[in-house]
Amino acid sequence: MTVTVTATKAPERPAHRDGNVLRWLGAYAASMIGDSVYYMALAWSAARTGSATQAGLVLAVGSIPRALLMLGGGVLADRLGPRRVVIGSDAARCLVVLGLAGALLFTSPAVWMLVAVALVFGVVDALFLPAVGALPPRITAAGQLARVQGLRGLASRAANVVGAPLGGAAVAFGGPTLAFAAAGVLFAVSLPLLLALRISPLPAAEAGEPSGTAWHDLTDGLRHIRRHPVLGPLMLAVALSELGFTGPFNLGLVLLAGQRGWGASGMGWIVAAFGIGAGASALLLAVRGRVPRAGLVMCLTVLVGALATAVLAFAPSVGLAAAVAFCVGLFAGLGGALCGALIQTVTDPAYLGRVTSVSTLFTHAIAPLSYPVTGAAVAAWGTGPVFVTSAVVCAAGATTGLAFTRLRRAELPH
Repeated sequence: MTVTVTATKAPERPAHRDGNVLRWLGAYAASMIGDSVYYMALAWSAARTGSATQAGLVLAVGSIPRALLMLGGGVLADRLGPRRVVIGSDAARCLVVLGLAGALLFTSPAVWMLVAVALVFGVVDALFLPAVGALPPRITAAGQLARVQGLRGLASRAANVVGAPLGGAAVAFGGPTLAFAAAGVLFAVSLPLLLALRISPLPAAEAGEPSGTAWHDLTDGLRHIRRHPVLGPLMLAVALSELGFTGPFNLGLVLLAGQRGWGASGMGWIVAAFGIGAGASALLLAVRGRVPRAGLVMCLTVLVGALATAVLAFAPSVGLAAAVAFCVGLFAGLGGALCGALIQTVTDPAYLGRVTSVSTLFTHAIAPLSYPVTGAAVAAWGTGPVFVTSAVVCAAGATTGLAFTRLRRAELPH
C-alpha cells in the first residue's frame, strides 16, 4: 500500500497577532509620538526665541533636506536593507534631540541652534521615512499588508492624540529641555523593538546584484515605476490627490474657521471629527484585513472624499462641518490606506525602498508646497472657490486611477 503525504502550507498569522508586526508597530508608534513631542518643543522654542519670521524659518527649514534627499533615502534603504537604515536613522534622531536637551541645560535656545537641529532632523527623516515604509512586506505575509496599513493608520492617529498633549505638558512643566528629552527617550524606546525584528530575506531572483552606483539605482527605480502597469498610474493618482487635499486641510481649514467665526474650538471639533473618521477607516481595514477590488474601491473612496472636501467650505455650522470632515476622514483615509497596501503589494521587493521614497516625497515634501498657494488663493478669492478647486485636483487623481484598467482591477492578495 502506498501512502501519499500532501504537504500543507501553514496558515499565515494575522498581523494583529504577529509579535514581529506588533514590535514594528510599537516602534513606529513610539517614534511618531516622539516626532509630535519634538515638533511641539521646536515650535515653542522658535516662537519664544526669535521673531515670527525666524520661527517660520525654523519650522520650514527641515523640509528642504527631506525634499532633496528623500529619493536618495529610498536608494539607501534598498542597498543596505530597510531595517538597518531605520535603526541607524532612529538612533541618530535620538542622539541629536538628546544632545540638544543636554545643551539647553547650560544655555538658552538660539535660532541658529534650532535651525541646525531642524536641518539635521530633516536629513534623518529623508532616510527614515522611505525605510520604515518599506519594512512591512519584509516582516509579514503579503495577505496581511492591508491589515498592517490599517494598524499603521491607527498608530498614527493615536500618536497625534497622545503626542501633542504630551509635548505641551512637557513644555509647561520643564520647558523645551524636558520636551526635547522626552522626544529623545521615545526615540530610544523604539530602538530595542526595531533590533528585535525578524526580517525575511529577498528571494534570490529579486535581490539582484549591486549596480555599483547609487545614481544607477535611482534611475532604475524611477524606470521601474514608469514602466509598471499599476505603479505608474498609482503614483500619478497619489501626486494629484495629495496636492488637492493637503492645502485645504492643513491651512485652508484654519482660514475657513477664522472667516466663519468658529474660532479655535470650532476648528478643533472639525479636526477631531476628521481624525475619528480616518481612525474608523484604519480600524475597518485592520479588522477586515482585505477589501475586494481594492484598486476600484481606492479610487472611488478618494473621489467621495474629494467631493466632501468641496462641500466642507459651504457647511453653515460647526456641527455640519464636523460631520462632513468625518466623511472626508473616513473615505480619504480608507483610500490612502488601500493605496499604501497596493504599493507594497505590487512593487518588486528589491525596489520597495525607492518606490516608497517617491510616494513619500509627494506626501511629505511636494504637497506642502501648496500651502503658500492656498493662502494666496484664499486671500484673493475666498475659501469656497479654493476648496472646490482643490477638490477638483484631488478628484482628478481618483479619475486618473479609474482610467487605467490595470489599476482599476488591482487586487490585494488573499
